[in-house]
Parts: sequence; C-alpha cells; structure tokens
Amino acid sequence: MSDDPHSPRALAARLLSLLDLTSLGESDTPAQIEALCASALAAPVLPAALCVYPEHVAGARRHLQGSTIKLATVVNFPDGGGDPARVEREAQRALAAGADEIDLVLPYRALLAGDAAVAGAVVRACRAVCGDGIVLKLIVESGELGTPEHIRQACAIGLEAGVDFLKTSTGKVPVNASLAAAAVMLDAIAEAGGRCGFKAAGGIRTLADAAAYLDLAEARLGPGWSDPAHFRIGASALFGALVAAASAAS
Repeated sequence: MSDDPHSPRALAARLLSLLDLTSLGESDTPAQIEALCASALAAPVLPAALCVYPEHVAGARRHLQGSTIKLATVVNFPDGGGDPARVEREAQRALAAGADEIDLVLPYRALLAGDAAVAGAVVRACRAVCGDGIVLKLIVESGELGTPEHIRQACAIGLEAGVDFLKTSTGKVPVNASLAAAAVMLDAIAEAGGRCGFKAAGGIRTLADAAAYLDLAEARLGPGWSDPAHFRIGASALFGALVAAASAAS
C-alpha cells in the first residue's frame, strides 16, 4: 500500500527531493566533502543538489559523477559586494570547475544605501556568465533587508535579470529565513507568472519548519508547483532526520 502523502515518511521523502544539501564551513576539508557526497548518494531519496564552496567543486564533481544530484556553489558570498567584474570571475571559475548551479549574494548593502543600480549590475553580470542550463539562485538576504519594501525591490531586481530562484538567506547573518519574508518573495514570484523558483535557507531546524515553507509556497502558487525546478530548501541540519523518517518502515 502506498504511503499517505501527508505522512511523516512521505513528507520527509518529498523534502529530501527538494533539499540543497549544503556545507559552507570555513574549515571544510576535501575528506569532509567526500563524506557529504557519500551521504547524499546513500540517502533513500537523492537531494536535489549539493552546495559547497568553490574550492571544493572539482572534488565534489568527481564524487557525484553519474548521479542526478546537481552541484551548486556560492559567489559574492557571504558579503554581497558590489563589483560585477569580481562576480563574473568567480562565476566563470566555478562553472569551469564543474558547477551546475550558482547561488549569488545580492549586493544588499548597496540596495539598502539606495544604490539599486549596483545591485542590478552585479546580478546581470552573473546572469550573463550563467548561460543556458546553469541555474542561478539570487540570495536577497531578507533578514538584513528587513522591510517588505526592500525585499520586494530585491526580488524585482532578480526577476528582471532572469534569475531562476529567489533565495532568502546566506545563513551567515543573525536573521535568516522567515515565513513573513518568504510570503513577500513568493507573492513577487506569483505576480511575475510563477516561472522563477524559491529557496528557503537559514535557521530551518525542524520538519515542521520545513513543511511550513512548502505549504506556504503551494498556497501562493498552487498544488504541485513545488517541484525541484521551482522549490528548494536549505535545511542541511535536518538531513539526518529526513533520511531517518524517509527510511522508516510504513
């Protein structure tokens, strides 16, 4: 008999399929990244992507070879600087090393200072480097932007530049993902036609937390919208719990 789609096991399996399993520790070693790749490959449901710092992309690419797991990395991270040329160089190197997806930090401090032009230039520069087939996620750093107005402005910059996902947070600031910020971002995506995806990341610690973002996305954009092409979750602290729940006997 098939699982109840609302059961903890089914929910865990679905969240695993939407997970960007991430390790962005400053002291990550090649051995730790290899172990992370092995854990991802051994999961009962493969995560959507694995996200590591650029220096670990080539190694992770070798370990994930032949799997369907996408390989993501970060640029302009976590500071969100305002130099488009720097972002171009970082993205080019990451793609040359084998990245499938780029998570770019918006120059959110520039935006807060009233310089939307700098923020837009950085996003457009990275979009130009990320050609067809490369997924670009824009981290708006919603907790630092603070107000719905600033979050909407950041979303508009990303949507105009043609990013593939709007992402809440780096996980490196005091305030990361929140349902209130997610609602603003999802509404912006819906108003733009629902093509762009959404990623919640930072501070998601429980299965209930993760499910709340999934429910919010489907309330705003419709049942079934939240597939890996449109919805991701950065909740690596939950990975072990998700694997255990998805593996539990029915």
